[in-house]
Amino acid sequence: MQLRATLQAGLQTLLDHQVPSSQLAAELLLMHVLGCDRGYLHTHHQRELTSEMIDHYSRLIAERATGKPTQYITGHQEFWGLDFEVTPDVLIPRPETEHVVETVLELAQRQGKEARLRIVDVGTGSGCIALALAAEFPRAVLFGVDISRPALVVASSNALRLGMPDRVKFLESDLLARLLDQDFLGTFDFVVSNPPYVGSHEVNMVQREVREFEPRVAWGGLGQGDEIYRRLFPQALQALKPGGYVVVEIGYNMRDRVLALLGPEWAEVDVRPDLAGIPRVVSARKAATSGQ
Repeated sequence: MQLRATLQAGLQTLLDHQVPSSQLAAELLLMHVLGCDRGYLHTHHQRELTSEMIDHYSRLIAERATGKPTQYITGHQEFWGLDFEVTPDVLIPRPETEHVVETVLELAQRQGKEARLRIVDVGTGSGCIALALAAEFPRAVLFGVDISRPALVVASSNALRLGMPDRVKFLESDLLARLLDQDFLGTFDFVVSNPPYVGSHEVNMVQREVREFEPRVAWGGLGQGDEIYRRLFPQALQALKPGGYVVVEIGYNMRDRVLALLGPEWAEVDVRPDLAGIPRVVSARKAATSGQ
């Protein structure tokens, strides 16, 4: 069977199963099987594929038709121009989370990229935020913490794959608990996080791919969705230097609830939208007079 016909057959299967972004998924899975880029797919329509290639592609298409995310099938997801390994132990990095990295870059610009910043990524998962920041700040001291030991294995693997095995120290920790001692208190320039923020009342609205396949500890589905922020902000106040920043991703409907959790100890509170205009990132600076 030729490449074009194989791709069309895969696409039709995904359409029949109402898989979101079926065209993209069909192409990515065939690219994975052939080890090629999208340009190759569209310039080699008449290439004859072997039966092994077709069988492999058919198996991957069948997996995707069950709702399993493409990224878990291929084992990869791009974030900030870097190729990350992803497994069902970690949340799949999203493009909107890149706004967290952008915000840190903008806030740190006044100190210059060579500044020896101290940054901690809370709930690091695949390590995508921490490692993206490590790539941007070559002299920074970075920590990535997560309550999930399997997630930390993936993050450490990504650091090694990206040639940054010593750039980020990954620690098992419930939020900032491991860093709230005298060696770390008041030493960080940035506390960043993309925490689980889906409330229990929103679980049925979550896409099947997330609800059935991505780790709930990473996306939520419990309580009101703002519990992590309630715990994280007071801890961040202890961990940050005076003038340091907390930068967090928020859910589409959480702007007012998250802002209400930032008391007078915080200054320069800002909300940044994503490309769809949805409030996506909240940042705030620890006031010099916070008393912490």
